[in-house]
Amino acid sequence: MPVTLNTDLLRTDLDDGVLTVWIDTPDARVNTIDETMIAAFEAVIDAAETTSEVEALVFISGKDDTFIAGADLDMLKAFEQPADVRALSRRAHALLDRLQALDAPSVAAVHGAAMGGGLEMTLGCTYRIATTSSKTQMAFPEVKLGLLPGGGGTQYLPRLVGLQQSLPLLLTGKTTYPKKAKRIGLVDALTHAPGLHQAAQKAARQLADGTLTPDRPSDWTDRLLESNPLTRRGVYWKAGQDTKKETRGNYPAPPRIIECVKTGLEHGLEAGLDAEATAFGELVFTPESKALVSLFFAKRQADTNDHADDARPVQRMAVLGAGLMGAGIADVSARDGLDVFVKDIDLKHASAARKHIYKTASKRTKKGIISSFERDTLMERIQPVGSYDALATADLIIEAVPESINLKQSVLADVEAVVSDECVIASNTSSIPIADIAANAERPERVLGMHYFSPVEKMPLLEIIATESTSKEAVATAYEVGLRQGKSVIVVNDGPGFYTTRILALYMNEALLLLDEGADALQVETAMKDFGFPMGPYELFDLVGIDVAAKITEVMGRYLEGDRYRISEAASPVAEAGLHGQKTKRGFYTYEGSGSDPKRGDFNPGIYRFFGGSDRADIDPKAVQQRLALTMVNEALRCLDEDILRDPVDGDIGAVFGLGFPPFRGGPFRYVDAEGAGRIQQLLHRHMQEHGDRFTPAESLVRHAQNGTTYHGDSA
Repeated sequence: MPVTLNTDLLRTDLDDGVLTVWIDTPDARVNTIDETMIAAFEAVIDAAETTSEVEALVFISGKDDTFIAGADLDMLKAFEQPADVRALSRRAHALLDRLQALDAPSVAAVHGAAMGGGLEMTLGCTYRIATTSSKTQMAFPEVKLGLLPGGGGTQYLPRLVGLQQSLPLLLTGKTTYPKKAKRIGLVDALTHAPGLHQAAQKAARQLADGTLTPDRPSDWTDRLLESNPLTRRGVYWKAGQDTKKETRGNYPAPPRIIECVKTGLEHGLEAGLDAEATAFGELVFTPESKALVSLFFAKRQADTNDHADDARPVQRMAVLGAGLMGAGIADVSARDGLDVFVKDIDLKHASAARKHIYKTASKRTKKGIISSFERDTLMERIQPVGSYDALATADLIIEAVPESINLKQSVLADVEAVVSDECVIASNTSSIPIADIAANAERPERVLGMHYFSPVEKMPLLEIIATESTSKEAVATAYEVGLRQGKSVIVVNDGPGFYTTRILALYMNEALLLLDEGADALQVETAMKDFGFPMGPYELFDLVGIDVAAKITEVMGRYLEGDRYRISEAASPVAEAGLHGQKTKRGFYTYEGSGSDPKRGDFNPGIYRFFGGSDRADIDPKAVQQRLALTMVNEALRCLDEDILRDPVDGDIGAVFGLGFPPFRGGPFRYVDAEGAGRIQQLLHRHMQEHGDRFTPAESLVRHAQNGTTYHGDSA
């Protein structure tokens, strides 16, 4: 067999005994693992097993910023039964076994994302070397898709880095960056990106001639504890308890991951691999995984700008308002190389945003996510200014001033007086219709909404709001900037509260109505977290700010008047009493500590004086879940009916990534499809009879119930 072996997915070259395998899927932005990629790896191993000239191997990506991004989910969607998935898993296991059994040592040279199956592939290698770039990220994200690593990850990772280091990586899907990866032994060496291939070749030759032996960190305390069966049992138990507390039993993958790890460590590698293949095959077909995978594909759609050709280039932008929201927008913009002016009422206030961004960047530097050089380069792109004149050269302006229509109209007029006719002007309003803000604009076709979510640095969604006057070019430009900021983007049409604020405001309003009726707040919180929301509605009030919620309620109340809506009047008195939530250290809960993220303390029973007193009644958790969740879901359906939403996919993306709607339920529209439109209609009718016309089923829901159809058209 020839030494060089070029396939559609891999190309190889031999240099002084080292066979470099370039992983490079043609016409694809990233490499992924599918059956053809596995076959290509098998062919390379065939060649290495039968060719004496191959003394060592190096696996490296031909892509700029990705090693292997994980498994191709289209492949998993095509499988019809668990046995098909198990067979794929066992084939991947056999590949790693053959790689480890080679006489020639192997080196994985990692730059960019090594995720899921891509990271598993490196575990089969003798040695791993990674670049120090912040683009180099390693994770097992399968758990976020309702799955587990099916290519040996549950077995080889604990054997490499130990039980206590591996379980959090497998159970959370969190990203590991180069410095930590080296510290825990996930990689053996670090190098700069330009020298990766050369460093990997050198390591391969040294491994082959015996002059290099992997020197991996070993926490002897952990290793000693893990060698004791009783201690290991305690680790499994603790991981199970923590996982159950975190997931509240809604996700089937985490306990299966613990089970697979335990089986492998207690009964041997082969038993563990069998357990992994079995669990992987079963999890692929669970409702939770199907919903989560549907979200993955929806997010992929939201991460693509279909009208990128219409976008104007943006290199210089400005953010008006230097609060936490404005600072966050400036931060995520500068991270991708945009030059950002930050303006406030004066230079002193504008400079506060820069200080906040530096503090945030320094935390990322301390964690090893970015280097100090990258932090300092980021800061050079951010320029505080105190005058509108400095914004004359900006390609995009994002206004993030307080929620006042008069203020926003005034700022818009001041901006239009200095910027070019081509400059796109966006408002970060959370509730005021964009058409109202742009009512007196000279160029309304350049005005739109760019609604970010707090904290901007962490929340993945950007909601773009287009009016009837907004040009396609302006929308495409804002969309492109959102993608550069690392956001998943949805575009909705203008209206009161748009999509996300509208459905969230009515959800939170319903939570206030429950308190008005005498419900126990902590029981409501528990019920909604059990349903799958990351926090209860009253904790969310404190996070958003009860004063902000009251303002939104006031704005929404003006636009959503009528018999269909019943708006609680409690938020304003609570806010007027100074109980704003986290920012004032007191709201539905008490808070301790300084800064923008104080520690939550006990529930504040004094809040009940705004809701009829301290006498509280027990309430059925199912009734609470239905009432609150169906308020949000039904309003989402109405948004589609009223053309606020352009399609159900955007509705699911917006609710999950912007508002925390339970991901394992797939979003409001997937939830209706899974439960059945007829059943949701029945539940709404029941609540309508008990609580009023606000629970009247959306028109499209009635049609789907009558016709037996679904919103997505591909649901069972």
